[in-house]
Amino acid sequence: MKFKIVSKFKPTGDQPQAIRKLVKGIKKKYRFQTLLGVTGSGKTYTMASVIEKIQKPTLIISHNKTLAAQLYEEFKSFFPKNAVHYFVSYYDYYQPEAYLPQTDTYIAKDAKINEKIDQLRHEAVQSVLTRNDVIVVSSVSCIYNLGSPKTYQNLVLNLKKEQKITRRELFQCLVDLQYERGEYDFFPGRFRTRLDFVDIFSPTGSTIYRLKIELGKIKEIYESQGCFNKFRKINSLKIFPAKFWLSEKEKLDIAIANIKLELQEQVKKFKKQRKIIEAYRLQKRTDYDLSLLKEVGWCKGIENYSRHLDFRKKGEPPFTLLDYFIFSFKKDFLIFIDESHMTIPQIKGMYEGEKSRKLILIEYGFRLPSSLDNRPLKFDEFLKKISQAIFVSATPADFERKKSLQIVEQLIRPTYLLDPSIEVKPTKNQIEVLIKEIEKRVKKNQRVLVLVLTKKLAETLAGYLKEKKIKAAFFHSEIKTLIRPSILNELREGKYDVLVGINLLREGLDLPEVSLIAILDADKEGFLRDQTSLIQVMGRASRHPEGHIIMFADRITKSMKKAIEETLRRRKIQEKYNVIHKIKPRPVIKEIKITLPTKELEEIKSTPKEEFFKFYLKNLENRLELAQRNLQFEEAAFLTQKIKEIKSKIKQGR
Repeated sequence: MKFKIVSKFKPTGDQPQAIRKLVKGIKKKYRFQTLLGVTGSGKTYTMASVIEKIQKPTLIISHNKTLAAQLYEEFKSFFPKNAVHYFVSYYDYYQPEAYLPQTDTYIAKDAKINEKIDQLRHEAVQSVLTRNDVIVVSSVSCIYNLGSPKTYQNLVLNLKKEQKITRRELFQCLVDLQYERGEYDFFPGRFRTRLDFVDIFSPTGSTIYRLKIELGKIKEIYESQGCFNKFRKINSLKIFPAKFWLSEKEKLDIAIANIKLELQEQVKKFKKQRKIIEAYRLQKRTDYDLSLLKEVGWCKGIENYSRHLDFRKKGEPPFTLLDYFIFSFKKDFLIFIDESHMTIPQIKGMYEGEKSRKLILIEYGFRLPSSLDNRPLKFDEFLKKISQAIFVSATPADFERKKSLQIVEQLIRPTYLLDPSIEVKPTKNQIEVLIKEIEKRVKKNQRVLVLVLTKKLAETLAGYLKEKKIKAAFFHSEIKTLIRPSILNELREGKYDVLVGINLLREGLDLPEVSLIAILDADKEGFLRDQTSLIQVMGRASRHPEGHIIMFADRITKSMKKAIEETLRRRKIQEKYNVIHKIKPRPVIKEIKITLPTKELEEIKSTPKEEFFKFYLKNLENRLELAQRNLQFEEAAFLTQKIKEIKSKIKQGR
C-alpha cells in the first residue's frame, strides 16, 4: 500500500519550498540534510509530505518518549491507512545490574516492564518485516540490542489450511517460540485449548488466531483483532516469536558450547590471578543460565549472551531496530532525527555509560567479557547504518550544519503567528508576580507552562499553586511513559491550567492553548538555560496569538541575550511576511486525542489522581529500596518523608 496523507491541511507558508528542496535532495542521494524549522511552522506535516512524495519506509528518532508519543499520534492521524508504530524502551522502572566495589554491594537488575509497550515493540518489528508502507516513531531505544532480524524471521512459524501438524507438534513449536500455555490467564504471548480449537494470542496484543486441528491436519484458521466474537476465516498465518534474543534450535547447542569455552577461559584467568571468589561466582551464575538455555531456550538476562546467540565476532555491533530496516529494505529507507540538537548528543553518549558499568561486573565475576557486546551502538556504528537522514530542529547544532549538504529553512508559519513577545522580570517576589500573571491567563481560558531547574522544585511549586486554588500539575521524567501524553491532553482540555516542569517541556510539545511561559532562574547559565534551550522553551508559546515569555532573572546572560535576539529576528521575519501578504495571524485549532490503545490510559481518564499517586508511590518505594542498598542515607530519609506525604494524600482522597 502506498503512503497517503489524510488531512484537511495543505502545504502553506514556507512548507511548499521546504518539501520541494528536501525531496530534491533525497533524489540527488544527499546523505544528510537539515530542516531548520521554527516552532509552529509545521515541521511534522512537512516530514509527512516528504514521506508521501518519496514513498520510502521511514524511521523517526526522537530523544524523548513524550515527544515520540506525540509524533506517533500525529503521524497516525496523517497516515491512518498505513502502518505507523511506536517503539520506545519498555521499562516503567529500570535499575541496571551493577556492582559497587567500595561497599561490596551487588545491585541486581530491577525493572518493571510495561507489557503494552512491549507489545507495541513487537508490532513495530513485525510490520518492518512484512510491510513496505511502514513508519516507526522511536526513542533512542532503536540503537539498543534487539537480537538478529534474520533469526527472528527464520523462527517464524508458517501455518496454512490442510497443513499436516498434530496438536502436540503445534504446542512444541509454540513453546520453542517462547509462548506460554495459559488456559485461564490468556494474555499476549500465550496459547490455550478450547474444545476442538487452539487459540494463540499474538505478542503484539492486537490479534488472536484460532486453529481447528483434526486427524493431524489444520482444518480451519480464524483471525480476530482482539475480539473473541468477531473471527474471520483466513487461509494461512505467520506466528512470530513471543520474545526477542531467541536462537534457532540447531544453532543453540553451538552457542552454548561457545559460552562454555569463554567461561572456562575466564575462570582459568581468575584462578591464575588468585580471584577464587570471582571464579566461583562466575562459574555458578553462568552454569545456571546455560542449564536454562538448554532446557527452555531462554534465561533471565539472555541478552548478555547475545554475541554468542547471534554468532557475532568480539566487538561487532549488536543488532538493533536499524538492522531490521536494513534487513527488509537494504538501505532504501529514510531516517528523520527529530530535535536533532538533543537527539544526536544523546545517541553519542549511550555507549560509554554502559561500558563502564559492564567492565566492573566483568572484573568481579558477575558477567562474562562477551556481555560487553550487549550494548547500544557506538556513534560511528550508528552513522554507518544510515543511508539518508534528515535532521529536524529549530536550533540545529554544529554537527548537523557541517554534515548536511543542504540546510532548508522553514521560518514562516502556516498560521502566520509571530514568535512570542519577551520580557525580563526581577526574581524578587517572583512567585507572587507569577501567580498574578497566571490568573490573567486563566480568566482568558489560556494555559501556562512554568520552567524550573529541579524535580523537587517542580513538585513543590505545583503544590503551592494548588494551595492558591490554581489547577496545577508537575511533569517530569519520573511520570510513567504512557501517562505523560494523557497529562498533556488534560492541560489542553482545561483540567489543569498550569504545568510545572523541567526540560521535558522544551522540544516538540504541541500545546496551542499555551499563551504564557514563565522561566524561573533564567540567568542560571548552564545546560537548561543555554541559548538553544531558551530558544526551544520560547517556541512553546509560538502557537498562540498572545504568546508571551517572562524570564525571571537579575541579569541578562550571554545565552539570554542571544536567545532573545534570535527569537525577535524570527518574529520580525514573520511580521514582514504578514504585512506584505496582508495576512492576519490565526490561532491553532488542533483536535485533542490519544490513539495509544492502553488499558492504563482508560483507567487514568476515569481516576487520574488515584492512578497517578499509586504509580508515583511505587516509584518512590523502588528508589528508597535502591538508596538503602547503596547506603545513601540522606536520599533515603528524603524519600521516606515523601512516601509518607503521598500515602497521606491517597488516604485523604486528594
